[in-house]
Amino acid sequence: MSKLRNYLDKIKPNFEPGGKLHAFRSVYDGFETFLYTPRTTSAPSGAVHVHDSIDSKRTMIIVVLALLPCFLFGMYNTGYQHWLALGAAEFPFWSLMLYGFLTILPRVAVSYIVGLSIEFAFAQKKGEEIQEGFLVTGLLVPMICPAEIPLWMLAVAVAFAVVFAKEVFGGTGYNVLNVALVTRAFLFFAYPAQMSGDKVYVAANAPFGYGTSLPDGFSGATPLGQIATQSGSDIVLKGLDGGIIDTWQAFVGLIPGSFGETSTLCILIGGVLLLAAGIASWRVMLSVFAGGLFMAWVANTFASPLYPASYISPVDQLLLGGFAFAAVFMATDPVTAARTMTGKYIYGFLIGVVAILIRTYNNGYPEGAMLAVLLMNCFAPLIDYCVVQANMRRRTKRLTAKASR
Repeated sequence: MSKLRNYLDKIKPNFEPGGKLHAFRSVYDGFETFLYTPRTTSAPSGAVHVHDSIDSKRTMIIVVLALLPCFLFGMYNTGYQHWLALGAAEFPFWSLMLYGFLTILPRVAVSYIVGLSIEFAFAQKKGEEIQEGFLVTGLLVPMICPAEIPLWMLAVAVAFAVVFAKEVFGGTGYNVLNVALVTRAFLFFAYPAQMSGDKVYVAANAPFGYGTSLPDGFSGATPLGQIATQSGSDIVLKGLDGGIIDTWQAFVGLIPGSFGETSTLCILIGGVLLLAAGIASWRVMLSVFAGGLFMAWVANTFASPLYPASYISPVDQLLLGGFAFAAVFMATDPVTAARTMTGKYIYGFLIGVVAILIRTYNNGYPEGAMLAVLLMNCFAPLIDYCVVQANMRRRTKRLTAKASR
């Protein structure tokens, strides 16, 4: 490592102002700070200042590590669902993992290449450092989409989200909406056929010639998709093998769905890592689950045949679809979430309520977590404003009462 450090120090003058490669200074800076903790601080020269080794890049890397359990499980589940659709009797672990890896690899590559290229271009244009936020966003995007989303669609959606939901607001730390969810929303509304239905959530092709393609007539709806097409109170969820999907299977995640969203178990493992590292807000996370549980209980208590999802138990509501993933990885985004302590409780609770509300009472849209988070992203500043104003009024009233004594 010392040789690498010495080499970076040796070539650094080339990227400084006046150097022959000064136009790529932000690229060098991004690469250097990714490998090593910056030596500089925000304090003036000679001032006392605590220098912490945890900067934004290290924070993003921890989030990526927290996503790995979901990503690895997504690889397995993608292969598992494909094998089920083929009617296989055996499920070789490494074959399933390889199939899932080869399926998702091009999507991850496109997400990072397109997103980082745009961020590099903006950094060079503005003469600023390369922002590190896309380290997480680039991995989140393919994880919240169907495993076989067409690459060109993904590229268009990522470009749109990075430019219009992030860079036009000033880059990392200034965006109002969650960039990964804007990407998914763009795909959903621009290309609904590739983001919903009974075919898109099970990989059907043979990536790089590996495996066997499924027949054209194959269909395999997600549990939420099945609920939306049923009527009455007798809701039955079935896997691709015809077996009943129970609460435990939904918790583990061996069901059709977006690549990284199906396993609540792996999501919670990642959530524990985020909480232990002090990166995610437990207030937001807990409040999302509380709000979802409350709204699911209300819907179940007043269940109606007109809305089949209202018959799903409150616990199953939290386990199905992208609810848990949104609660742990999306709602807790510190940039787009509420900042005040009380505001975090309100913000998270409303996300949970709105997510189940949309899912239950809109039969044409069986998933509401994405829209719930994006909606509350818009209201987060208002929530904080109201909390601060209420606190000011309370303090003013207390001060007035003391002065009148």
